[in-house]
Amino acid sequence: MTGSDPDPDPDASADADADTDAESDRDDLDRLVTTLHDRLAATATRPVREDASRWLGEAEAVAGDLAVGPLPDDEVVRTRLGHVEHLLSNVDGTEDEAADEHVASARAALADALAMLGDDDGGSDGDRAG
Repeated sequence: MTGSDPDPDPDASADADADTDAESDRDDLDRLVTTLHDRLAATATRPVREDASRWLGEAEAVAGDLAVGPLPDDEVVRTRLGHVEHLLSNVDGTEDEAADEHVASARAALADALAMLGDDDGGSDGDRAG
Protein backbone atom coordinates (compact mmCIF):
# COMPACT_ATOMS: atom_id res chain seq x y z
CA MET A 1 0.00 0.00 0.00
CA THR A 2 1.41 3.39 -0.95
CA GLY A 3 -0.53 5.55 1.44
CA SER A 4 -1.65 7.87 -1.34
CA ASP A 5 -4.30 5.42 -2.55
CA PRO A 6 -6.92 5.18 0.17
CA ASP A 7 -8.71 1.88 0.42
CA PRO A 8 -12.30 2.18 -0.73
CA ASP A 9 -14.65 2.01 2.22
CA PRO A 10 -17.30 -0.64 1.52
CA ASP A 11 -19.31 0.59 4.51
CA ALA A 12 -19.54 4.08 3.01
CA SER A 13 -21.02 2.65 -0.18
CA ALA A 14 -23.53 0.58 1.78
CA ASP A 15 -24.47 3.63 3.88
CA ALA A 16 -25.03 5.69 0.71
CA ASP A 17 -27.27 2.96 -0.71
CA ALA A 18 -29.25 2.79 2.54
CA ASP A 19 -29.67 6.57 2.55
CA THR A 20 -30.91 6.49 -1.04
CA ASP A 21 -33.38 3.70 -0.20
CA ALA A 22 -34.62 5.59 2.86
CA GLU A 23 -35.11 8.76 0.82
CA SER A 24 -36.97 6.80 -1.85
CA ASP A 25 -39.21 5.18 0.78
CA ARG A 26 -39.85 8.59 2.34
CA ASP A 27 -40.77 10.01 -1.09
CA ASP A 28 -43.14 7.08 -1.68
CA LEU A 29 -44.75 7.63 1.72
CA ASP A 30 -45.09 11.35 1.01
CA ARG A 31 -46.81 10.57 -2.32
CA LEU A 32 -49.22 8.17 -0.59
CA VAL A 33 -50.09 10.76 2.05
CA THR A 34 -50.65 13.36 -0.67
CA THR A 35 -52.86 10.94 -2.61
CA LEU A 36 -54.81 10.17 0.56
CA HIS A 37 -55.42 13.86 1.18
CA ASP A 38 -56.26 14.64 -2.45
CA ARG A 39 -58.81 11.81 -2.66
CA LEU A 40 -60.46 12.92 0.59
CA ALA A 41 -60.46 16.54 -0.57
CA ALA A 42 -62.17 15.46 -3.79
CA THR A 43 -65.16 14.24 -1.77
CA ALA A 44 -65.79 17.79 -0.53
CA THR A 45 -67.23 18.81 -3.91
CA ARG A 46 -69.58 15.83 -4.08
CA PRO A 47 -73.15 15.59 -2.79
CA VAL A 48 -72.53 13.11 0.04
CA ARG A 49 -74.65 12.21 3.05
CA GLU A 50 -74.29 14.69 5.90
CA ASP A 51 -72.96 12.13 8.39
CA ALA A 52 -70.37 10.89 5.89
CA SER A 53 -69.40 14.47 5.09
CA ARG A 54 -68.48 15.16 8.72
CA TRP A 55 -66.25 12.07 8.96
CA LEU A 56 -64.67 12.73 5.58
CA GLY A 57 -64.01 16.37 6.43
CA GLU A 58 -62.26 15.47 9.66
CA ALA A 59 -60.21 12.76 7.92
CA GLU A 60 -59.27 15.25 5.20
CA ALA A 61 -58.11 17.77 7.82
CA VAL A 62 -55.86 15.23 9.56
CA ALA A 63 -54.44 14.00 6.24
CA GLY A 64 -53.98 17.61 5.15
CA ASP A 65 -51.82 18.32 8.19
CA LEU A 66 -49.51 15.54 7.04
CA ALA A 67 -49.60 16.52 3.37
CA VAL A 68 -48.17 20.03 3.86
CA GLY A 69 -44.46 20.39 4.46
CA PRO A 70 -42.05 17.62 5.34
CA LEU A 71 -43.44 14.51 6.99
CA PRO A 72 -42.84 14.22 10.74
CA ASP A 73 -41.20 11.10 12.17
CA ASP A 74 -42.73 7.72 11.38
CA GLU A 75 -44.45 7.30 14.75
CA VAL A 76 -46.30 10.62 14.34
CA VAL A 77 -47.28 9.71 10.78
CA ARG A 78 -48.46 6.27 11.92
CA THR A 79 -50.56 7.81 14.72
CA ARG A 80 -52.20 10.36 12.44
CA LEU A 81 -52.86 7.80 9.74
CA GLY A 82 -54.41 5.58 12.40
CA HIS A 83 -56.72 8.46 13.28
CA VAL A 84 -57.69 8.83 9.61
CA GLU A 85 -58.31 5.08 9.47
CA HIS A 86 -60.63 5.33 12.49
CA LEU A 87 -62.50 8.28 10.99
CA LEU A 88 -62.96 6.48 7.68
CA SER A 89 -64.23 3.38 9.48
CA ASN A 90 -67.34 5.43 10.23
CA VAL A 91 -68.07 6.00 6.53
CA ASP A 92 -70.15 3.12 5.18
CA GLY A 93 -71.12 4.93 2.01
CA THR A 94 -71.74 8.40 0.72
CA GLU A 95 -74.73 7.86 -1.60
CA ASP A 96 -72.61 9.31 -4.41
CA GLU A 97 -70.77 6.95 -6.75
CA ALA A 98 -67.90 9.34 -7.53
CA ALA A 99 -67.38 10.11 -3.83
CA ASP A 100 -67.43 6.39 -3.02
CA GLU A 101 -64.66 5.89 -5.61
CA HIS A 102 -62.63 8.70 -4.02
CA VAL A 103 -63.09 7.10 -0.59
CA ALA A 104 -62.00 3.70 -1.94
CA SER A 105 -58.90 5.28 -3.48
CA ALA A 106 -58.15 7.09 -0.22
CA ARG A 107 -58.50 3.86 1.74
CA ALA A 108 -56.11 2.10 -0.67
CA ALA A 109 -53.50 4.86 -0.27
CA LEU A 110 -53.99 4.73 3.50
CA ALA A 111 -53.50 0.96 3.60
CA ASP A 112 -50.35 1.24 1.47
CA ALA A 113 -48.95 4.00 3.69
CA LEU A 114 -49.62 2.03 6.86
CA ALA A 115 -48.05 -1.07 5.30
CA MET A 116 -44.98 0.97 4.39
CA LEU A 117 -44.72 2.06 8.02
CA GLY A 118 -44.92 -1.55 9.16
CA ASP A 119 -48.51 -1.46 10.40
CA ASP A 120 -49.62 -4.94 9.41
CA ASP A 121 -52.29 -5.60 12.02
CA GLY A 122 -55.04 -5.00 9.49
CA GLY A 123 -56.37 -1.95 11.26
CA SER A 124 -59.76 -1.79 12.88
CA ASP A 125 -61.78 -3.70 10.31
CA GLY A 126 -63.55 -5.94 12.83
CA ASP A 127 -62.30 -9.30 11.55
CA ARG A 128 -62.00 -10.69 15.07
CA ALA A 129 -63.61 -14.01 15.88
CA GLY A 130 -66.23 -13.83 18.50
